[in-house]
Amino acid sequence: MRLILLLALALGLFWATAASAAELPVTNRTVEVEILALNDFHGNLLPTPFYALQADGGWRMQPAGGIEALASLVRQERARNPQLIFVGGGDLIGASPLNSALLRDEPTIAALNQLGLEFSALGNHELDRGRDELLRMQKGGCDSSDPQRACKYAPTYDGARFSWIAANVLDTATHQTFLPSYAVREVNGVRVAFIGAVLKSTPLIVDADGVAGLSFEDEATSINRVVYQLRKQGIRVFVALIHQGGDSRQHYDVQDCDTLTGEIVGIVKRLDPDVRTVISGHTHRGYQCRVDHRLVTQADDYGHLLTRITLTVDAVTGRELRQRSVNLLVDPARLPPDPSMHAIVTRAQSLTDPTAAHVVGKLAVTQLVRAGKMHPDTGEAPLGDLVADAFLSATRQWNTQIAFVNRSSMRADLPVTPAMTESITWGDAFASLPFNNKLVVMTLTGAQIKTALEQQWVLTASTAHVMQVSNGFAYAWDGAAPIKERIEAGSLVLNGHPLEPTQSYRVVMSDFLAEGGDGVAVFRDGTDRVVTPLTDLQALTTHIQRHTAASNPAGHPLAADRIVRRN
Repeated sequence: MRLILLLALALGLFWATAASAAELPVTNRTVEVEILALNDFHGNLLPTPFYALQADGGWRMQPAGGIEALASLVRQERARNPQLIFVGGGDLIGASPLNSALLRDEPTIAALNQLGLEFSALGNHELDRGRDELLRMQKGGCDSSDPQRACKYAPTYDGARFSWIAANVLDTATHQTFLPSYAVREVNGVRVAFIGAVLKSTPLIVDADGVAGLSFEDEATSINRVVYQLRKQGIRVFVALIHQGGDSRQHYDVQDCDTLTGEIVGIVKRLDPDVRTVISGHTHRGYQCRVDHRLVTQADDYGHLLTRITLTVDAVTGRELRQRSVNLLVDPARLPPDPSMHAIVTRAQSLTDPTAAHVVGKLAVTQLVRAGKMHPDTGEAPLGDLVADAFLSATRQWNTQIAFVNRSSMRADLPVTPAMTESITWGDAFASLPFNNKLVVMTLTGAQIKTALEQQWVLTASTAHVMQVSNGFAYAWDGAAPIKERIEAGSLVLNGHPLEPTQSYRVVMSDFLAEGGDGVAVFRDGTDRVVTPLTDLQALTTHIQRHTAASNPAGHPLAADRIVRRN
């Protein structure tokens, strides 16, 4: 009888417990994991102009970003949730303003270290200075490819306390990944794997020396391989950090947008079903979109936005149930400056201001923009016209006739904000052309020049990669025509005369383009090459100085109709 009573009591307790468990709300069985994401910071320690959405639904250009406000927002978010995971989407350094670039981006790394960034996807610009310099930035030390700039911010450099990760970059000698493929964080018993990748076309947009000895595999295939390995270890939640992106017609604050286009879409569609969240970069856009029910985000650029992502995970099964996101504006007017970041900015400015403040000369207008201001968008821009003319002027001793400039080399308008005096400083010029590329002169036939112009759309069908050309050269293209068939027959003209397919012409460009950068492979076939001692920045500043000295300031407010678009 006693045994029967004990069994009955045990069964009663079991059913009571089961009933209580069944009645528990779902939230008691879930864990929320919060992620804060930054991408394409590019060493922008100070605020930069940004079109921000206003309360009345309108848009207004205002300063946004800056490491002091950024740190303030990160600290506010951490105070709300100490277990927040802070990650990056790549291009945290490289193509940076002078106050970071002249110090080899060491102030930026110091700031990100203090902010507690944990890991970031590798970006293409992290490879601008080569693999060895990237490893120095990661591990520390003063043995740099540019000893004049390394370890000038501080006597020693201890390296990044966060890790760059990339599952799709292999060392061709060892056939092993060049960097760690992933990182794992645990929050309330839930393990979350972050898997990194950089766009596989990196060799087309980075100097050849920067990627020597590295191979770049398919992004989705590489991520899926890591997911398969980690799933066997019991991990069920995966976040992809992919330095590749897209664009959306919807605003950066629209949640679950459905208009995402670009390279990232095809990558996301091929990811393992367990990858439910993708943090993207590279295209400098702000969006929070859905692709096949997966969340795909990007936080604009230069620290203008931070993306907060909340993952809801079943604590019993470890499965990710849902995701939601919000893009947070980094508004210096509303965020108190962080004192520790103020000290970093002050130190960096004190070391670089004397160089930055040197006046180069004057322009004929208050600002030259690097994006086209014409309809339809031809791809030509006022700043591009000036830079191409500067290249041509600087290399006349090598009998150059045409200059080509890749749009991606121009990183900021000149100046960034309109100057009432039209004066241009060395810092302004550096912000526009920060790569210090050498100028290369070569001989091409008219047929090869036409091929080069056709190849400028290999990476994107838009106007984003339309090369800028110098005064005296002109052509027309058809936006409705297929890639490699867009240049209008007979439209190529040099100084009023048709370009002859078999005739030779002397052309100049950056060493990046000369090695087939941006997919313009035919430039590698140029003959009679001269790698000049001149850099793009030297050419630009000298051009401005000469025009100023002659009381004929350079520049015009609109593109000069050197490039015509038919459709």
